Amino acid sequence: MAVQVLGSGGPELQDKRASTSYLIWDHGSVLVVVDAGGGSALRFGESGAHMSQVDVVLFSHFHVDHSSDFPALIFSSWFEDRKRPLPVFGPPGNEFMPSTTEFVRDLFSEPHGAWRHLSELADPGSAGSYKLEPHSVVAGPVPVPVFRNSEISVYAVRVIHGVFPALAWRVEVGGKRIVFSGDTNGEGDGLTRLALDADLFVAHNAVPERATGVERRLHMPPSVIGTIAANAHVKRLVLSHRMLRTLGKEDETQAEIRRSYSGPIAFANDLDCFPLQ
Repeated sequence: MAVQVLGSGGPELQDKRASTSYLIWDHGSVLVVVDAGGGSALRFGESGAHMSQVDVVLFSHFHVDHSSDFPALIFSSWFEDRKRPLPVFGPPGNEFMPSTTEFVRDLFSEPHGAWRHLSELADPGSAGSYKLEPHSVVAGPVPVPVFRNSEISVYAVRVIHGVFPALAWRVEVGGKRIVFSGDTNGEGDGLTRLALDADLFVAHNAVPERATGVERRLHMPPSVIGTIAANAHVKRLVLSHRMLRTLGKEDETQAEIRRSYSGPIAFANDLDCFPLQ
């Protein structure tokens, strides 16, 4: 069992990293995709994964650097002749962002979807090899169950990412807890509750410690990451969504986190794998 980081970067292209995306592997199959930012579809292919294997897709929010390669993944699945439905979960919408159901409809549904030639995947009344099943998740600061099958259980909490609806996710599989912070400024205790006793906590290192203004309203600095990881008794911390403003500041970042958290810390790069034993 392992978490693989497909995209360890953010929206910038100059860092030569794919944008945010993660896989959860178990016994050689991909069970979960979390986010699908730009460049991650290529990394998905490089990882050896197949869309026919995926049990569920989870979105933290719908900024471009977390969602733009979703159509590429779906088109790939068309050529794999996937047969079973694909559940897709993400946040509700507001005036700034579509809901998850709107997002899928706006991409694929007739008559106005951007890629409506794939409408048989999204429209309930049409024939096709499989169906997308989008769900908009309304969550608060207490973890809510979202999805379960014979192998995995998925929980979500609402997190604060400025004015944009956003979720953090916990996936439980094989007795392990894996938590993805998504983009958040770390306000409230929902993420700490979700990450309690996590075997692996993937947190986003998008801003340096001294971030202010819009940057700080959208993202948590290293000290907040460390506090959450410590309070949740996280066993291992992986830092991803590494932007130009944090690249090269790894020593400073780790020092700030170490003020609270004493467990293992790793800085993620594209295609890195983190086994869970």
